[in-house]
Amino acid sequence: MSTTDAKTWNDADLQQKAKDHLWMHFARQSVMEDGHGVPIIVKGDGHHIWDSTGKKYFDGLSGLFVVNAGHGRKRLAEVAAKQAGELAFFPIWSYAHPNAIELADRLASYAPGDLNRVFFSTGGGEAVETAFKLAKYYWKLQGRPYKHKVISRAVAYHGTPQGALAITGIPAMKEMFEPIVPGGFRVPNTNYYRADEMGFTGTEEEFGLWAANRIEEMIIFEGPETVAAVFLEPVQNSGGCFPPPAGYFKRVREICDKYDVLLVSDEVICAFGRIGHMFACDAYDYVPDMITCAKGMTSGYSPIGATIVSDKVYEPFKHGTTSFYHGYTFGGHPVSSAVALANLDIFEEEKLNENVRANSPLFRASLERLKDLPIVGDVRGDGYFFGIELVKDKATKETFTDDESERLLRGFLSRALYDAGLYCRADDRGDPVIQLAPPLTIGQTEFDEIEGILRGVLTEAWTKV
Repeated sequence: MSTTDAKTWNDADLQQKAKDHLWMHFARQSVMEDGHGVPIIVKGDGHHIWDSTGKKYFDGLSGLFVVNAGHGRKRLAEVAAKQAGELAFFPIWSYAHPNAIELADRLASYAPGDLNRVFFSTGGGEAVETAFKLAKYYWKLQGRPYKHKVISRAVAYHGTPQGALAITGIPAMKEMFEPIVPGGFRVPNTNYYRADEMGFTGTEEEFGLWAANRIEEMIIFEGPETVAAVFLEPVQNSGGCFPPPAGYFKRVREICDKYDVLLVSDEVICAFGRIGHMFACDAYDYVPDMITCAKGMTSGYSPIGATIVSDKVYEPFKHGTTSFYHGYTFGGHPVSSAVALANLDIFEEEKLNENVRANSPLFRASLERLKDLPIVGDVRGDGYFFGIELVKDKATKETFTDDESERLLRGFLSRALYDAGLYCRADDRGDPVIQLAPPLTIGQTEFDEIEGILRGVLTEAWTKV
């Protein structure tokens, strides 16, 4: 049996092997143990994927916020094969290779301000881990060793390595791994739909300033001499796509400058077109001290991540014997770097960022049509990155209990959406939401298709609650 020809896969055989040996990520193994099996995806083309039974689906999540340029790009596969034939691997531990050099140069050219130094990893969690370690080390080199704490937002996800997990603001994802690396502190996120539950009433712009000022409050409470960095996503993923209100990041930048705290823009999801720019900080007009990125850099055709660093943070490493004793075997991998360069060429040639900026309002409008359904409380997000919050009562914004959310999301919606031909995310790390992040190549026809599938499934879901 060929492992490259989707038509030759035997679903029953694969399901048994998966049950016997595969440990899935962020998943309940019981779905295989209890005989239900697991969806097995064998092929992708454009914005569609196919499973091992031959059924076709709309990929409404770009795999996992990754396949920004779409599936089936033979050009990227050919670049990977060509590079593997020339130089499949060499580390960037005291050595270099052309693709890592060229990609670092390319990323620096896209980055705002003086973010000119690129430290490669193999994924987003590693990029965040790198930024955390670098922030602490930077302040030690400045003679301020007590600046080691980091601030992030409630319900925010920043990765699973031990350091990144300390920054992650989802208690249920951390409790089983306690004790966590110390020094992580949480402030309110920018969920304006739930602002009243945080004790705030006022306009959205006023809420943004209120939320930013909670960062200042935390810095003062913990002591500015102990706080190293603030980690924020441009649009917060977990909880359902919280965009920043106008003025939020301007105020955050002012606060970080006032108290000598580094600002890290975690763009593992938001970079490379998801918000219509190579880096989403440009969409919201702020210049961070570091950017973490991964996912869309290669559109998933090969794994890579990066931490992009300002000249200010890099400066103490330019001199003498100072070294950053940190790295990854596959960081800046020759094949991944080559694929990233070709993927970024596609972005420029096909104007994918421009496509997102032009069509994002149409995507939003298509999803907002769903607000006539009693179960849809809020539609929010930006670019090609939207969340739909589900509620029991639109007038009061009453949410579902944990048991109700379990039955709604896992008991019905996840399977029903998939059966209806739409792969997306039904998420309950905060209030129950459906998240959408399709490939950046689509337009109004596809928006209508997504809305139609969601309308049918959500109409039925209301009868289940």
